[in-house]
Amino acid sequence: MGEWETYVVRRAGRLVGAARGRLEGDTWEIGRIMVAPDLRGQGTGRRLLEHVEAVAPPAATSYVLFTGAASTRNLRFYKRAGYRLRPDLDGPPGAVVLSKRRRAPAAG
Repeated sequence: MGEWETYVVRRAGRLVGAARGRLEGDTWEIGRIMVAPDLRGQGTGRRLLEHVEAVAPPAATSYVLFTGAASTRNLRFYKRAGYRLRPDLDGPPGAVVLSKRRRAPAAG
């Protein structure tokens, strides 16, 4: 099992968001994207997701994450970010797995 890289967002010392990622083969697993409840809807989660995707090692060809099957807000958020449901992949009980191909870097 790979080691998790953890990223946090603080405002005035307060922990207001966090996300983590780890490389498993050629897949960058993203986990535990969290935003303080009173700050949701302000773009913190989107910026965390963008950041954890951006710091994926060059070997990563795709991203994968899971969320609660009944978490309609989370599902909508991830789908807007380009993730698609993966019924062929097993997640924890009560969860669904989503994935997204990593874009190839732009030619310089």
